[in-house]
Amino acid sequence: MRDLETLLAESAALHNHLCPRQVLGVRMGLLAGELLHIELPHPDKRLFTFVETDGCGLDGIAVATGCTAGHRNMRVMDYGKMAATFVDVITRESIRIVPSPEARVRARDYMTDSSNRWQAQLHAYQIMPAEELFAVKSVALTVSLDRILSEHGLRVNCEFCGEEVMNGREEAVDGRVLCRSCAGDAYYTTAESLKKAIAQG
Repeated sequence: MRDLETLLAESAALHNHLCPRQVLGVRMGLLAGELLHIELPHPDKRLFTFVETDGCGLDGIAVATGCTAGHRNMRVMDYGKMAATFVDVITRESIRIVPSPEARVRARDYMTDSSNRWQAQLHAYQIMPAEELFAVKSVALTVSLDRILSEHGLRVNCEFCGEEVMNGREEAVDGRVLCRSCAGDAYYTTAESLKKAIAQG
């Protein structure tokens, strides 16, 4: 397993600086590997991670665990929380790790000579014991990990727009195979559709 200093350098390289949330992310990932008894980064995607916000902390988790959206073993659940749930894909054991509510205050106790809170957190988070820095809970998923993982090579074409849909993400609507957008779950609209909607009042 790579050491903390190396992982922090890798995370910092993604941002051109190191911040407290990156430190938290790296340490969360390392702690998850330790608690789930998974060597990280694991070569066969044994670990799956749900992160609850995007940004710096996510990159810290990614460099520590090897989990990324591109590898399809990380999913962002945008709750705006510096928290993550780590799942052993084989045993299905799941743990959620979140920084302790007292971590920021305790950081000043560890770094009394720091010039500001940010600097105190940056350095203290690297040395604080995990039991002071984090709260850990065993959890059960309410989403289907099997559906998220899907099967390699699944592809269909949407019967409405014709676009390819991968990884079992299609929807069956009135006997037709549709992509999620055409099934009514779109996060976008086209300029043409917007003009038509405006014209119709």
